[in-house]
Amino acid sequence: MRMRKILLFIATLFACVATAFADEVSFEVNVQRVVAVGEPFSVEFTINAKGSGFEAPTFEGFDVMAGPMESHGSSVQIINGKTTRTESHTTNFVVLCPSEGDYTIGSASIRSGGKTYTTKPVTIKAIVESAPAGGQSGAVEEQSAASRLAEDDMLIVASVDRANVYKGEPVRVSYKFYTRVAMGVEGQKMPSFNGFWTQRLNIDANRWVREEYKGKIYDACLIGEYLLFPQQSGELTIEPLEMNVVARLQVQRRRSSDPFAEFFGGAQIEEVRRKVASRPLTINVKALPEGAPASFSGAVGELEMTTTPPADHIEANTAVTYTVRISGKGNLSMIQAPQIQLPTSFEQYSVKSSESIQATGSGITGYRQFEYPMIARADGDFLIPAVEFTYFNPKLSKYVTLSSAELVVNVAPDANATTSGPTAALVSGIAKEDIKFLGRDIRFIKLGSADLRPQGKLFMFSGLYWLLVVAMISLSVVLGVWLKGRLKELRNQEALKGKRANKVALMRFRAAERYMHEQNQKGFYEEMLRGLWGYMGDKLNIPAADLTKESIRENLTRKGVEQEDVERYVAIISDCEYAQYAPSVSGRMEEAYLAGVDIVSRLEGVIGR
Repeated sequence: MRMRKILLFIATLFACVATAFADEVSFEVNVQRVVAVGEPFSVEFTINAKGSGFEAPTFEGFDVMAGPMESHGSSVQIINGKTTRTESHTTNFVVLCPSEGDYTIGSASIRSGGKTYTTKPVTIKAIVESAPAGGQSGAVEEQSAASRLAEDDMLIVASVDRANVYKGEPVRVSYKFYTRVAMGVEGQKMPSFNGFWTQRLNIDANRWVREEYKGKIYDACLIGEYLLFPQQSGELTIEPLEMNVVARLQVQRRRSSDPFAEFFGGAQIEEVRRKVASRPLTINVKALPEGAPASFSGAVGELEMTTTPPADHIEANTAVTYTVRISGKGNLSMIQAPQIQLPTSFEQYSVKSSESIQATGSGITGYRQFEYPMIARADGDFLIPAVEFTYFNPKLSKYVTLSSAELVVNVAPDANATTSGPTAALVSGIAKEDIKFLGRDIRFIKLGSADLRPQGKLFMFSGLYWLLVVAMISLSVVLGVWLKGRLKELRNQEALKGKRANKVALMRFRAAERYMHEQNQKGFYEEMLRGLWGYMGDKLNIPAADLTKESIRENLTRKGVEQEDVERYVAIISDCEYAQYAPSVSGRMEEAYLAGVDIVSRLEGVIGR
């Protein structure tokens, strides 16, 4: 009976430990928050554990096109002998909003591990808009891709959190990219931010969300965010951010009675290159008020000062430190050390500074700390005046002076001194501590003959010396020849890129294979296209600006590749592009993967290294 209780206790203990270390279960809904009227979109409910008894939400006002469609996934990782298993349960619906307005998706629920998990209601905004530039219609089949790309299909929008500030007060500027078409970036030119001190903020530059902008739906991504501290007054201009982008539009060139031939043979992707730039912004910077106190050195914000003075009883010739910390929110990186007035008998050394600063969207927060090392050279009672620090508070529009308390320091005589007497005793006009250190620092000069004699033989010009000289010269020649060849190889970027092309393409294909196993169609085709386009660009040394299907055909033909393989390579690219930009068509990922790996292997054998 006692053994059963012990075993039950151990089992309960292990269950508690397993529960404590188990991953937290989450049940979430993934859906676009802005959609077009009549546009089908997906509503996905995912729990990161085994789930059962799923109860769908109310789709009041929506037209449910498909669902529920359930899928299960699991993965096992073994890291340093530790096995981790994760599971997921996903339920998907395809719905649309029949008219303009706000729609609410109710709560869904599911059971897992004996508990019930629910999602929060989600509000969807449906708007009426024109079709994006990448769409197809019979009226524009023969129209060029460039003419179908509207000026507002790709935008960079710059915004600031305030347009009127004081000198030294931060301005947050954000750059957001809006697009209604599939695109890529070939290069960008950042603004120079003349007249500002700049601090870049950390952002998630790969997070794309759907947003409404001026009555149209875009895929939006925050591409840059900065804190700008104006260093001069007047009107300052923030120059535009420029990007060279490539829009990839699906166009229809011919009609066919066969609907499959119409899709797989008639459509193709055309690239349109365009320079997109934000609008310049103007910031009105007000000068700081006149009459600043002498202790003001340019600090702006909302700040505090704390001081840590040395002990009020010390011994002469003992090193102590006076510490001043400035903390709060403001231009902390530009704050200078406050001045400390010390008695003449105190010797002060270089100020040491340290800081802990975090840049956030609301400004820079943290502290700067200054340490003032000093040594009292004479004994007695000395007054260290208050430390003053002045900053400008933009919210109050006035200067604020912070002050520490005065400090009286009692310096006791040095116990190691060779003389004693009243405070600051003088001998022939020299302070006693100076006499003591003078005896340590300056030694007596010896007079008379130096009586110098050689000790041993000189190493220079000996046999070993010449042997080492010859060895060093030989080593220098060998290293010079090796470095010359190495530099020549490094300069030949074309050869390097060509050698690495197959390796890079295989890395992309392996990433695509992982997406294929996860049934992530979008990620799979993106990696396949990156691998196929990138292989041709690196192997044939074709710049990204000139990398098209026609240039691939011409260069492969020039390299002696059979025409069948050339057309097969281009066809695989086209098939992947069609599947990527036409999500309603189910792509055969495994066939595309095997075909891509096979054709790259064949071309690698023909083109050679």
